[in-house]
Amino acid sequence: MPCANKIDPALHQAQKPPWIKVRLPSNPVFFSTKALISDLRLHTVCESAQCPNRWECWSQGTATMMIAGDRCTRACGFCAITTAKPFALEEDEPERVAEAVRRMKLKHVVITAVARDDLKDGGANHFARTINAIREMDPKIVIEVLVPDFHAQDWCIQIVLDAAPDIYNHNMETVERLTPMVRSRAKYRTSLRVLKRAKELSPKVVTKSGVMVGLGETEPELFQTMDDLREVGVQVLTMGQYLRPTPEHLPVVEYIAPAQFEFFGEIARKKGFEHVASGPLVRSSYHAADFHPVVRE
Repeated sequence: MPCANKIDPALHQAQKPPWIKVRLPSNPVFFSTKALISDLRLHTVCESAQCPNRWECWSQGTATMMIAGDRCTRACGFCAITTAKPFALEEDEPERVAEAVRRMKLKHVVITAVARDDLKDGGANHFARTINAIREMDPKIVIEVLVPDFHAQDWCIQIVLDAAPDIYNHNMETVERLTPMVRSRAKYRTSLRVLKRAKELSPKVVTKSGVMVGLGETEPELFQTMDDLREVGVQVLTMGQYLRPTPEHLPVVEYIAPAQFEFFGEIARKKGFEHVASGPLVRSSYHAADFHPVVRE
């Protein structure tokens, strides 16, 4: 489906450089992971968002579970997830996700969801039920949630936090100037408020965010976004190259060289982020377990 945001015809797709490479699957673990997800009737952001790392992650037996269906109520200019009227929530989905986590023997699990603006709570209770189901299966597992903005409603954020995730992740996606073009309905300041309130409502939770580069942002704008995130207490930052999923989505304005990503990572660490992942193929949940938060007592 074409994205709702109007694409500027003056923007041209940059030529893909040699460092953007994706290896096709050959590891049998990839196929067993795919079969497991299919068997439990689950969705993953790996598939729905056409993540370039899905071959690598699935070959290692990891996947980011996407709850609340695979139809999103928003139409962001960068995202390949289908925009359509969502189906009703599946009541047994939290238990199926917990079973997948058990079978995959995960120690760190990432749970995300499509935006569900059709629901009063934006899907917050479904997040909480999924967290609780995983906790019942394994109380020691590190649970990271990658949540939508819930329109920055405190009561929705609180519902998720009450289920005690270890990491509360909400992506800024891009710099403030480009947000209206890149994101559907979402606002830059709203996302900052979400991250600020999560830390205020639950000081022990680790807050995390991610941005894409190559959409036409400037370095000062990117550094300002880092400052804005640090100001609201965000501890973990991911930065990766935007890759155009289809010709109907926003074009890549620029491919950022690996050395430049290293530079961005150095700047972010100097600004005080506790953990930074910065590279062309980095995504918000890529190698998420590399960061080890202090698990709640």
